[in-house]
Amino acid sequence: MTFAVHGIAVARGIAIGRAVLMAAGRADVAHYFIEPGQVEAEIDRVRAGRNAVVEEIHRLQQTISQMGPKEAPHELGALLDVHLMLLQDEELIAGVKHWITDRLYNAEWALTTQLEVLSRQFDDMEDEYLRERKADLEQVAERILRYMKGVPSPVAQPPAPKRKTQQDLLLDDSVDVPLVLIAHDLSPADMLQFKQSVFAGFVTDVGGKTSHTAIVARSMDIPAVVGARSASQLVRQDDWVIIDGDAGVMIVDPSPIILAEYGFKQRQAELERGRLSRLRHTPAVTLDGQKIELLANIEMPDDAPAALKAGAVGVGLFRSEFLFMGRHGNLPDEEEQYLAYRRAVEGMEGLPVTIRTVDVGADKPLDESRRDEAHLNPALGLRAIRWSLSEPDMFRTQLRAILRAAAHGKVNLLIPMLAHGGEIRQTLSLLDFARAELDNRGTAYGPVDVGAMIEVPAAALAVRTFLKYFDFLSIGTNDLIQYTLAIDRADESVAHLYDPCHPAVLRLVADTISECVRQGKGVSVCGEMAGDTQFTRLLLGLGLRSFSMHPAQILAVKQEVLRADSTRLAEWAQRVIESEDPAALMAA
Repeated sequence: MTFAVHGIAVARGIAIGRAVLMAAGRADVAHYFIEPGQVEAEIDRVRAGRNAVVEEIHRLQQTISQMGPKEAPHELGALLDVHLMLLQDEELIAGVKHWITDRLYNAEWALTTQLEVLSRQFDDMEDEYLRERKADLEQVAERILRYMKGVPSPVAQPPAPKRKTQQDLLLDDSVDVPLVLIAHDLSPADMLQFKQSVFAGFVTDVGGKTSHTAIVARSMDIPAVVGARSASQLVRQDDWVIIDGDAGVMIVDPSPIILAEYGFKQRQAELERGRLSRLRHTPAVTLDGQKIELLANIEMPDDAPAALKAGAVGVGLFRSEFLFMGRHGNLPDEEEQYLAYRRAVEGMEGLPVTIRTVDVGADKPLDESRRDEAHLNPALGLRAIRWSLSEPDMFRTQLRAILRAAAHGKVNLLIPMLAHGGEIRQTLSLLDFARAELDNRGTAYGPVDVGAMIEVPAAALAVRTFLKYFDFLSIGTNDLIQYTLAIDRADESVAHLYDPCHPAVLRLVADTISECVRQGKGVSVCGEMAGDTQFTRLLLGLGLRSFSMHPAQILAVKQEVLRADSTRLAEWAQRVIESEDPAALMAA
């Protein structure tokens, strides 16, 4: 019987094949009390399991170091580092010992109890990326449990080849039947095994757009759907499955007609991607001769090669906070940051790199002493530049590292979430202080253009004041929409009200672009709107000439640019932003 399971689309494309089920992640855990004399033995069992997982990760890291980027994407190495840090987290270790020593829980019970305690802390985090790191913590615990119980790796072996059915022949009778993986979740270690296997795509019960599975799926450029809830329970081994990575849908046991239809869509998509790839070296110029700058958003230094491969002419947003995450208060020092920023700069081979200062806040696990503070609304609390200004030593450390990296190539410095003139002046003062510190040390550094994110309505309304201080502006549409409409994107009950086409949002974007153009200052859009092709024509008509997006979106946006006449679009764009229903005009 054909049925569909809906999830979150995280990696484009269509995969068709037989389902391979990953064994259930967390083994059944026994709950019983131990005798006082058994405490040390139970602690030793947990310690042995943890050490075994640490050794496994070290082996995987060695394996990755011997592979090329195509065999093992760099994201896997970074995520294994996160797992290693979680395994060494004192709060995890101390908590487990507490439940065994004070409550006399058996080792497995103690580990899962402490996992629940830490999971609740992750659930309370406002930042979506950090909230989804709970999955990494759960996977660490599950791997320890498996070692403690002697359970093998959860990745099931692919089923033995079967005689092809009529449905098989609808694919291509000259090749083996593709296989797709269905799992509750996938750890970085599982993903490494996945990369080395024959799987053509995957679906997981959990995860979001910024989960590690989504990150790796995008780096592999394979169809994937996450957050499909009970998918792993509904699908049976060897079921026919279609993964629609564009729509975020998994179709199970499709009829021959549906299978044939998706087979056709799959071939058409492959042809389209092949056609788009030919645009990589084509300059992004509109029909009326306007040169358009298509930049890449990256999270890690080693994302630079993917940006170049996609045809990016620079990095418009390097989210430096990735370097600060999952470290439990052990923040990266100046040298570590400098080397990371330098790697990104050199990786772009002379093209400009815009580094945004750390965008985290007091609700995020960088300062253990503040982790349990109550925040009625963390999105409006001590985050981004507010947090940086509250920690001037940390901030100057980052500024010095960025300035030093600027000696190796063109670097722009971007400041997030500014809203007040006092914040602007304090930030620029600390930047001058950082330069003076480097001068006193005799350390080489380079020049940087300094820009501000426009993601708070107050900043958009005060754009003229901002342009007195900054060389360029970058519009972060994700937060600008959230704050303009008072919509918490993480709250499912109001997520339907998150509307990029709202007239107020478009007016703020349009006015910011217009004022920058009038004053001859650079302006870009680096939020999701930049990579959404339904907004390309509108943004061009409003005068935008610089877009920054995920590398996978660049070629599709470039195609829209090449087909556009920005002069003719200008009048239409004004009608759109003046309309009560912009979406209707855009769709017409």
